[in-house]
Amino acid sequence: MAGTSGPMTVSTKLQRIAKLAREAPGMAITTLAHHVDLDFLHEAHRRTRKSGAPGVDGQTAEEYAKDLKGNLQSLLERFKSGTYRAPPVRRVHIPKGDGSETRPIGVPTFEDKVLQRAVSMLLEAVYEQDFLDCSYGFRPRRSVHQALEALWQQSKRRGGWVLEVDIKGFFDSLGHNHLRAILDQRVRDGVLRRTIDKWLKAGVQEDGSLSFPDSGSPQGGVVSPVLANVYLHAVVDKWFEDEIKPRLEGAAFMIRYADDVVIVFASVRDARQVKAVLPKRFGRFGLAVHPKKTRLVSFRRPRPRTRGKGSDDWGTPPQDFNFLGFTHHWGRSRKGKWVVQRKTDPSRFRQKLRLIAEWCRRNRHKPIKEQQTTLAQKLRGHFAFYGITGNSKALSSFRHWVVRTWKRWLDRRSQRARMGWDKFNKLLRRYPLPPARAVHSVLRYAANP
Repeated sequence: MAGTSGPMTVSTKLQRIAKLAREAPGMAITTLAHHVDLDFLHEAHRRTRKSGAPGVDGQTAEEYAKDLKGNLQSLLERFKSGTYRAPPVRRVHIPKGDGSETRPIGVPTFEDKVLQRAVSMLLEAVYEQDFLDCSYGFRPRRSVHQALEALWQQSKRRGGWVLEVDIKGFFDSLGHNHLRAILDQRVRDGVLRRTIDKWLKAGVQEDGSLSFPDSGSPQGGVVSPVLANVYLHAVVDKWFEDEIKPRLEGAAFMIRYADDVVIVFASVRDARQVKAVLPKRFGRFGLAVHPKKTRLVSFRRPRPRTRGKGSDDWGTPPQDFNFLGFTHHWGRSRKGKWVVQRKTDPSRFRQKLRLIAEWCRRNRHKPIKEQQTTLAQKLRGHFAFYGITGNSKALSSFRHWVVRTWKRWLDRRSQRARMGWDKFNKLLRRYPLPPARAVHSVLRYAANP
């Protein structure tokens, strides 16, 4: 095992890399791989999730850990000598959105995940000095809820014209040559770059067949989020900040979480012009704007057409828009003022309930205590993500339907298993489910179950 000084040594190395990148923002760094030693790989292994599905070799994290030192030493030697061979990525499909579509996910081998984590740590140390405040996805100390809070804080006064940008199949369309050119501007370490190239060319195994796409980075790979951020930082973030914003008539801001992007404009003319140039900009880098999912939304604060106290002559109502699993809309506060509110995206709400129902159907004959434990975990996970200010009604509704769904499938265990609500409520008191709670509410209150 690594010595106790390992993590501290790794931390010092990453700080030095970050300091160099920060002090020389325009410089391409040519030596990074020499920082990777056995302690570095031990730290990368510590940061690698152990519960993930195995890759094409079927090896689990537990099996790899049986000879951890020997495996990491072998990995280090192959990485440094250039003899490391990136195995194909196993592709699986998971439900997307409302469940009518699926998203392809790549599952690397566990050893590949460890090396990808090590390389990601190096790349993050460099690029975190370059990334802009508008990006939140898959970055240290940044989260979905920070992105939502930034959007809420910047739009809650007047709103504006919201441009929802959907990049069609981003992780499958990421151009390898474009990525190499972007990396050339900042990272030119030969060992690192050859390893990244091996991952890009590793191939995808699905249903027993092996393919080698000439574009894309498997969504689900450990290094993919960093590469995606590097790509979109150059294609979208810097372009918007350096070239677009100085030419706008009014104010504008952008929030990006991975490949999910919204841009809010004060001027509709600015919004329409940017929407018109986006396809050309993306096309230069092998990307495409989804024609149906990319749309311009009037999200201005509602106001009457005619001024005057008590006027009921309201103008065109604002439109809602969805971002990061939430529907953003205007509503009245308790004091009667117009405020930006957020609620669970209805399609996500329905999808989560379908998954709960499917779980209840498959597990209805398990012991009640075991079912209650798992359902409680699922509810807490739901509340941890969707529990934001103003969303208590949707949280309570979700819990309500989970309770009804659980009862329905318990009743179907047999004809004699059917319960009335009085009996089921007694069961709930013995095996309670957690109350709906707005975990991220600025008011810090628990909504009524």
